[in-house]
Amino acid sequence: MVGGSRVTDAVDFYKRRGELRGAVRAVRTRVPERLRWRSAVGSLTQAAGGLRGHDRMRVEEPVREVVIEVPDRKLQREVVLDARRHGVDLDRGELFPERTVSDFRRMAFLTGTDVSRVQRYVTIPEDFFAPVDAAAVVIVGRAWADYHRRRARKLWLELPDPDGPVPFRLHHQIMAERAKREARIAERWRAFTCALIE
Repeated sequence: MVGGSRVTDAVDFYKRRGELRGAVRAVRTRVPERLRWRSAVGSLTQAAGGLRGHDRMRVEEPVREVVIEVPDRKLQREVVLDARRHGVDLDRGELFPERTVSDFRRMAFLTGTDVSRVQRYVTIPEDFFAPVDAAAVVIVGRAWADYHRRRARKLWLELPDPDGPVPFRLHHQIMAERAKREARIAERWRAFTCALIE
């Protein structure tokens, strides 16, 4: 029954039974794709993040081997980023481009993003030629993009319908400008994270 089920259901089944090797097998035997397979791998790496020592290695290493062989480069990177959110590092330097502090600062300048917001959560070395943890920076950058996107949406939802009975007043205009500004900041963060991993 598990063999013919969806990969997410199979992984959940094995996780509930505490049989993570079965969950790894389910992930390894399915064709990698951007929805269910990615979700199943994310669920598996979440479980691996709570393990230690050999138990963790028995889950993490086989998953890493599968991810390295994924032909879809974008899917591969997204799975690695999902895993990093759970404290599991599937990249040993071969999946993400190598970025230095100089690259990081140049991309932040070109996209108009505030690097101090990243430095609150990720250690950025002083040396311009030192490597930067690109995956960690992308996770923080995407979080800032989502934050500003949510703020823009919230403001837009509070505005009256232009064709409705409520007149568009001055404070509505101010809110609309703020929403546009928040959306622009979100777009800058998105551009920054894309440039960092392309």
